[in-house]
Amino acid sequence: MATVTDPPAMAGAGIAAPPAALTGLPPYTATLLRWSFAIGLIPPVALVVALAARSILLLTFVHVLSGGTWTGFDLFMGLVMSRVLRSLEIPQRVEVAKRLTPTTFFILPSLAATAITAGIYLAQAEGKFDLGSPWIIAAGVVVVLLTVQGFGIFMPNSVRIFIELAEHQPDTARIARLNMRNIRLAGLQALFQVAIIVIMAHLAVY
Repeated sequence: MATVTDPPAMAGAGIAAPPAALTGLPPYTATLLRWSFAIGLIPPVALVVALAARSILLLTFVHVLSGGTWTGFDLFMGLVMSRVLRSLEIPQRVEVAKRLTPTTFFILPSLAATAITAGIYLAQAEGKFDLGSPWIIAAGVVVVLLTVQGFGIFMPNSVRIFIELAEHQPDTARIARLNMRNIRLAGLQALFQVAIIVIMAHLAVY
């Protein structure tokens, strides 16, 4: 005789089975991480190729494309994703975090590091990397702020999300809060990136 805890018996009796858990590392997490890592390798490899070829044109291309993509990511997350997430319930926010966090985990740091490094090499190649210039100093301050935010806040928050998801009973409210914090931080980073674009435009003209 089937017991009341058997799912088939419960279904036959018209009693709904418990819903699937909304938490815990899903099987696609590893796939998304591998995809993020593979895509994240492209910008630094392109940078190495540009430096090895001693091509200013290729170096400029790598710098503009990586920096523009990084800024676009942050603008989308800050302006669009933040408003989308605010309209969702906690379980739905957790589902977004499960997919967004592993997808961006390697890509965003790779774009940031490549854009900054390529920018420094490009300024040196064009003879504009003057540490006494107020514009270079301003650019350096913005770069430091972006680096601290990205590697000191954004990535640790992502790691905390992974750790929380792997718990037997994850704190869904904390996962949603950490993910929203990263989304808002991305929006703040976008503002700093716009500021550094203004600085680079000045350096390009003068």
